[in-house]
Amino acid sequence: MSSWKKATKTNQKVHRERAQPSARQHLGLLEKKKDYKLRARDRNQKEATLKLLRKRALNKNPDEFYHHMINSKIQEGEHHELEKGDEFTKDQIKLMQTQDYKYVAMKRTVEANKIRRLQGQLHMTDVVNETPNKHIFFVEDEQEATEFNLAERLDTHPDLVGRRSNRPRLKDLSKLKLAVGPEDIARINQERDLSYRELMRRIDREKELTVVQKTLEIKRALKQKRALKPKLVAKGTPHQAPQFKFKFERKR
Repeated sequence: MSSWKKATKTNQKVHRERAQPSARQHLGLLEKKKDYKLRARDRNQKEATLKLLRKRALNKNPDEFYHHMINSKIQEGEHHELEKGDEFTKDQIKLMQTQDYKYVAMKRTVEANKIRRLQGQLHMTDVVNETPNKHIFFVEDEQEATEFNLAERLDTHPDLVGRRSNRPRLKDLSKLKLAVGPEDIARINQERDLSYRELMRRIDREKELTVVQKTLEIKRALKQKRALKPKLVAKGTPHQAPQFKFKFERKR
């Protein structure tokens, strides 16, 4: 039965869509109903948007101040947002203008290695001693509390009570043989202070280089061709690189 139906359709007339008349070939393809629906829907959406904007303009108070007045401008009848530049230090700007990404990454690695080496030598004992201790001692009565001697309880010298690290006992101090005088101790303390200052300078330098490196990475990513333009979330500062929000793009 199905074969008979197919045989009857062999002589059936083929219905084709109407083509554009030859006199109107310069206008392109003839518009079909689906094309008209798309064009009509787009026109209706634009008219609804214009109607909503007119309504907002009529309901707006002309005497009311809003920050968008000073954060935007009109060019050739179009609104444009004022782009605020990043706030970097002079050294950071000079690095970004004169050096490339590989040089900045190399200098940052060098600074990080020197910081690690200095921290290993100094052990940061002074920072530990500045942290308040929460050690609690329990006594029997108020008289024992008033007569309480912390150095005697810890079995150490009174000058070493404030230390949290390297606090030897009296029996260990009696075994030590020190051949240094007050001048040597002052010199050692001065060298230690200089080392701590150098460490702080290198930490600040490493932070600046980190911001420069991340900024150069973002600029390199922005130069790539993208269908969707990333949105600026936060502008750059001396302590933070600019932050952008990239929209997901499916790769073919």
